[in-house]
Amino acid sequence: MAMEEKDSEVEHEIALKVDTMEEDLAAAEMECMFSGEHDTNNSLVTIHAGAGGTEAQDWVDMLLRMYLRWAEIRGFKTSILDHLAGDEAGTKSVTFMVQGMYAYGYLRSELGIHRLVRISPFDTSGRRHTSFASVMIMPELDNTVDIKIDEKDLRVDTYRASGAGGQHVNKTDSAIRLTHLPTGTVVQCQNERSQHRNKDMAMKMLLSQLYELEREKQAEQHEGLHGDKKGISWGSQIRSYVLQPYRLIKDHRTDIESGNVDSVLDGNLDPFIKAFLLWAR
Repeated sequence: MAMEEKDSEVEHEIALKVDTMEEDLAAAEMECMFSGEHDTNNSLVTIHAGAGGTEAQDWVDMLLRMYLRWAEIRGFKTSILDHLAGDEAGTKSVTFMVQGMYAYGYLRSELGIHRLVRISPFDTSGRRHTSFASVMIMPELDNTVDIKIDEKDLRVDTYRASGAGGQHVNKTDSAIRLTHLPTGTVVQCQNERSQHRNKDMAMKMLLSQLYELEREKQAEQHEGLHGDKKGISWGSQIRSYVLQPYRLIKDHRTDIESGNVDSVLDGNLDPFIKAFLLWAR
């Protein structure tokens, strides 16, 4: 092998190692920003379509793909726990789990309303439409959390699962819906084949939601959450994704922007997440 070829291989190998070291350093820098009690936990993510019918439900599908791609890039494991399909296309609501170290710490930056502006593919007149979707982020919690759920406060409904999951899932009433009567909180899970395993996961989801409700209530009493409350109401978006008449994604909390819309929608969220962690700190 010629000396020039050996030098070229060595340079290429060094460049790859430098890239890997830079990625590891960037990840370490972000992890240093985590200060929340449950930042190291897995994360539960729920996306709901806002007003706008099929257009908003298609937006939920786009956000779901964005987060699943982001998790794949980071090497996190994901699983769909519940999925409610749209009437004609898209998704009305979806809940999924992201498993990996600091999954919740990263994803809590996404809590709030996400706004999309584009030429609707469902409008034959080619008009521009604005759609909203809400994203709820919760840590997966274990039984050490001081949230008690009394069985008498629960209504348990079983139903037949829909969508993907295999023939066994679709032919039995394995899906579980839990309603926490004192708060009106409803969760459901249809991911597992077993009704028992679906109930266990639904209880985890309920525990996480009740924990978030209690945390918000305490924060409101002691610190005030006026700004955060506004941030999760319809029309008070945390981030806008504009595809028409120009292409730009802007986070309204940190003012960070990106004109590379396709890259962000394909899972390149880290610049927004890092900016949020710095802003929140």
